[in-house]
Amino acid sequence: MSVLVFAELSGGKLKKPAFEAASYASDFAQSQNLPLYALVAGHNVEEGEIKRIGEYGVEKVLYFNHPKLEAFVEPVFAGVLKAAAEQAGARYAVMPQSYNGRAVAPRFSVLWNAALISGVTELARVENGKAVVRRSAYSGKGVETVLSHGERTVFTVKANAYGLKPNPKSVSIESLDFSPAEKDFDALVSKRIEKASDKISLTEADVVVSAGRGMKGPENWGIIEELAETLGAATACSKPVADVHWRPHHEHVGQTGIQIAPNVYIAIGISGAIQHLAGVSASKTIIVINKDAEAPFFKAADYGIVGDAFEVVPELLKAVKAAKN
Repeated sequence: MSVLVFAELSGGKLKKPAFEAASYASDFAQSQNLPLYALVAGHNVEEGEIKRIGEYGVEKVLYFNHPKLEAFVEPVFAGVLKAAAEQAGARYAVMPQSYNGRAVAPRFSVLWNAALISGVTELARVENGKAVVRRSAYSGKGVETVLSHGERTVFTVKANAYGLKPNPKSVSIESLDFSPAEKDFDALVSKRIEKASDKISLTEADVVVSAGRGMKGPENWGIIEELAETLGAATACSKPVADVHWRPHHEHVGQTGIQIAPNVYIAIGISGAIQHLAGVSASKTIIVINKDAEAPFFKAADYGIVGDAFEVVPELLKAVKAAKN
């Protein structure tokens, strides 16, 4: 038996979600005294890039190289994962709960005849041969304990829930023996549109600065972007802001937008409707700035400032810059 982790690539590079999933898988494999394998699937990925996964406890990588895998092809990746799990003799598989991870995990678990537990937030344990783990539920408003009755189990790890835990190992690379069916390539990604390369991904950010209608218009977003840049943070917004095109929709966080779990979430001029809270409630620390002392967001906040954003944020910027200097 072994543990397999899906080391997802983005643009041919390993990113934070892959390392977080590997950190989780490494600790779980050690707790069960099992070897840890990683799957890397892509096209002409550099050996040095593949071996970076070894910084987080992986000793053996199964590498699948295919010219059509520069972009994510869900049916193919499900088959590749199943083949990797079988070649590794895996009983458990760990995946990041990224967009791609959430898309392929159900298909893979069916192919592999495995139980699927998504959104896990802490390390699983095994009791009487059954995996037991806590996971996020009800859009992050609750936590439930789940018992797997399957002989095999797939876990998806919620972003920023477990953290990065370096555990450097010497890595060996082995080719994965697999031939995907041509029908699995019926739907291919023809074009990938990336956000500006200097922007921090919302799902990977440790700090997020978000704002709402309290900013009064898109022309006032300069102080939000400056605060985010100073903090090394990603920028986000509420749904009404995205709906009126003050900000792009890929910055919309909430129940119907992107669900995030940064270490710090700063909400400026956002009332805190339940739909918004559903997407950000998993944040480790929530800081709210709002001139309405009765704003619902203050009930969920760890720290709150009652005041006008146009007065508070410039003072906050001064304090952050002074602290950095």
